[in-house]
Formats: sequence, C-alpha cells, structure tokens
Amino acid sequence: MNIRMDAVYARQSVDKQDSISIESQIEFCKYELKGGNCKEYTDKGYSGKNTDRPRFQQLVRDIEQGLIKKVVVYKLDRISRSIIDFASMMELFTRYNVEFVSSTEKFDTSTPMGRAMLNICIVFAQLERETIQKRVTDAYYSRCQKGFKMGGVTPYGFKLEPVVMEGINTKMLVAEPEKAAQIKLAFEMYAEPQTSLGDIVRHFVEQGIKFDGKEIQRPSLSYLLKNPVYAKADLDIYEFFKTQGAEIVNDAADFTGTNGCYLYQGRGVATNKRWSLQDQIFVVAPHEGLVSSDVWLACRRKLMNNTDFGGTHKAKNTWLAGKIKCGVYGAALMYVKRDKYNAYFRCRRRAETKTCEGGGKIRVDEVEAFVYDDMCRKMTDFQSLTDSKCKKANPKLTALNVELAQVETEIEKLIDTLMGANPILLSYANSKIEELDTKKQSLAKAIADMSAGAVSPEQIKRISGHLNDWDNISFEDRRNVLDAMAIAIKATSDVIDIIYKF
Repeated sequence: MNIRMDAVYARQSVDKQDSISIESQIEFCKYELKGGNCKEYTDKGYSGKNTDRPRFQQLVRDIEQGLIKKVVVYKLDRISRSIIDFASMMELFTRYNVEFVSSTEKFDTSTPMGRAMLNICIVFAQLERETIQKRVTDAYYSRCQKGFKMGGVTPYGFKLEPVVMEGINTKMLVAEPEKAAQIKLAFEMYAEPQTSLGDIVRHFVEQGIKFDGKEIQRPSLSYLLKNPVYAKADLDIYEFFKTQGAEIVNDAADFTGTNGCYLYQGRGVATNKRWSLQDQIFVVAPHEGLVSSDVWLACRRKLMNNTDFGGTHKAKNTWLAGKIKCGVYGAALMYVKRDKYNAYFRCRRRAETKTCEGGGKIRVDEVEAFVYDDMCRKMTDFQSLTDSKCKKANPKLTALNVELAQVETEIEKLIDTLMGANPILLSYANSKIEELDTKKQSLAKAIADMSAGAVSPEQIKRISGHLNDWDNISFEDRRNVLDAMAIAIKATSDVIDIIYKF
C-alpha cells in the first residue's frame, strides 16, 4: 500500500528582483506544513499561462497514482493563471481526495465557500495576466511606431550597435561592408529581367560567396530580397507600401531616400498570405538603407510575379491595376468582367459605400488602348533626352513630390469622412476635395515639367524598347513600363487623365 505524502509546488517565471525565489516559496510552504516531511516539485523559467511544465506534470502523475494527499503552494498563481486549467486541477484534487493549500491566501477547499473564493481569485489572476499581455502589446506597438529595433534575427549585412533614442537605450542596425556588398550584388543581379533566383545562387556558389559560412538557398534568397530593411526609403517606397495596404507611420516628408525601413506585424494581424501587407506597420528606420528604391521595387515586383514564390494578390486582369483611379474622387477602379468579351472598370467606393456617383461606363480595352497610345506620344516627345546625362536629385523636385503625397493623403481622409456624413459636412468635404484636386493637378504638372531632366538615357531606352514591342512583351513588363512613366491615371467615361512622372 502506497503511503500518501504532502507535496510542495513552487514556480518562478524568470529571475528578477520583484519575483519571489523558488527557495523562499519552499520555505513558506514548509512553514505551513509545520516541519512535516514533503516532496518538492519545482519549475524554474516557466510561465503560469498553462500547465505545460515538467515538474508540475510529474506532480499530476503522482496524484493520479495515489501518492499525494495535500498540495501546498506559496500563492494561487504558482499553480496556474488560467481559470480553465485551475478548474481542471480542482476537479483532479477532488477526484483523488487531495487537499489544496495556499500558504499566503489561506484557502480551505473542504468548504463550498472556500472553493468559491478560489474560483474568484483565479479569475483575478487570469485578468492580471491578460492585462500584462495588453501592456506588453501596447508597448511593442508604440516602440514599433518610433522605429525601435524590436528584436529578432539581425538581417544579414548588418550588425547591432547600441544607441539612445528618445532617452531609451536600444540598438540600431549598422552595415557590415563586406556582407553589405553581397546584399547589393544579389539585388542588382535579380533586378535584371532575365536573372532568376537559381542563377544568383549558382553564381554565388561558383564564386565561393557564402552567407555566414553557408551557401545561400533559393528560399532564403527570396526572403532576403523582399525585406524592406535594405531599401532606401523614398517616395516610391512610400507609394508602394501605401497602395499595398500597410499602415505607414511616418509622414511622406520623412521618405528622403536615405534611411532603411522596418515592416512590423500590426496589432491583431494574423495572416498566412505571403504578400499581404494589410494593416502591417511600416516605419522609416534610423539605419541607412543599402539598396536604391528602383532596384528594390524591381526585385519585389519580380518576386510577386514569380510562379514559385509569388503571392495571391498580384494583378492579373489588367496591367493598369493599382494606377487607375476614379476620375471623380480618386478611389481605386476595380476590374469587372461582364462576359467573355466585355470588361469594365467600376469605382470601388461607389460599389462599396455609394459615396461616389462613379465615372460612368469605362471599358477596360478602350482605356488600355488610350493609355498605350498616350505613353507612345509622351515618349516620342521625350526622345531627345536619350543623349542627356542623368542629373542629380533636385531638392525642389523632392519637395514637390512630398507635397503631392501629402495632398493625396488629405484627399483620402476627406473621402473617408463622406461615409455617413450629413448634408452640410458632405458639401464642405466635396468643396475641399475639389480644391485639393486642383492643387494636386498643379503639383503633378510641375513635377512632370521638372522631372524631365532627371530621367536617365538607360531608362528612356528601356521604356521605348518595350513600347515598340508592346504586343510581344510580358504582362509584368507592361506594368513596369506604366509604373516607370505614370504616377496615376484618373478615368471617367468621358475623360482619361494620365499624371506622368516626367
């Protein structure tokens, strides 16, 4: 016959000054037993959010084998902070006739009132745990928005160095020259249309180029190439992540083309979609970027179109997707196919909220033909630039681009207010939107005029070549040409307005 013993259980999550040590817990519990013999069970470094702890599980097994008559703990939450787990434990104690004692809270589980008090206390213990979790989440979210390095694996090509930001000790990424050169080479190679991930991997193997002593594989290379930590954050990066649905923390004026970026998973976001950026947090980081925005974006779009590594949200119906907007309020136009031969653009805001009267019947094939012809006209007028030298960035041009982005943001905010607005607010918002749109057109024209000298001969040659071979180039190349030439397209059934970059 087994002799039933008293058991003492102690748990400590981590070593810190405000957490009572396991040794102290044991002493308190032994005092409760008044010096009697007992068996000790201790778990150090384990949280109380569940019961997946080795010594605790051993205690459960010993109870089930009839070896334990009483369990003593320093405090209730040493057992568990989950009411569900604790209820299961109480059921186990009752089934095997085991007494439960909290040495600091003095519970008597032999009475209904004692059991009720236990349940009340465990509810508050769980509430405390959930409150702590929320504080941690809020702190994480706040630090993300300020551009703090939030832990995790240090991206290849960088090292961490201590820095003080807003009076807080943290760490900042600093490029390691040799590794950074490898990163830049990988991006430059993949930006070339005909270069595949496999080509780069093979080249690195042949040249003996290793990443932290290991030969890089295609999945790792793909992951590296889509990481915005390497991109120099300018207005093109700003526009890309904005159109992809990311929550952009910084103002457009912060995207100066120097710093890198961080992309954090947003509050409450849980997605397995590889390319989805919806509600993720995008912030300009304090470190210096390694790769120019045009190279990074070329790689990103190429990856999104890659059949092996591509995502579920890439455009497939029209190469105008992402650029074409409603000519009334500027909302996105969505592709709608009526039958085998007819497809139209429809204002997304009109379809979803009825807050826009829409731009009328806009046929996809007619808009595509018009935009192509107008791009050809634009390039014909622009051919003289093929012999010019690529000029340095114009500060005035950068300022105009920043102002344009700010105006577009203000228009979007006003459009959002139209949902459920009363007539007075609706009238004000419409008037303000018209005023801002006039300013937007003026800025776009000024940018187009000023941008002419900033286009390199190589860009002109590449775009012209694609336009001359339009029927034979790929869908993605058509998108790249449009992206290189146009900021946006505003369309109604009567008017199509293309806002060019140069």
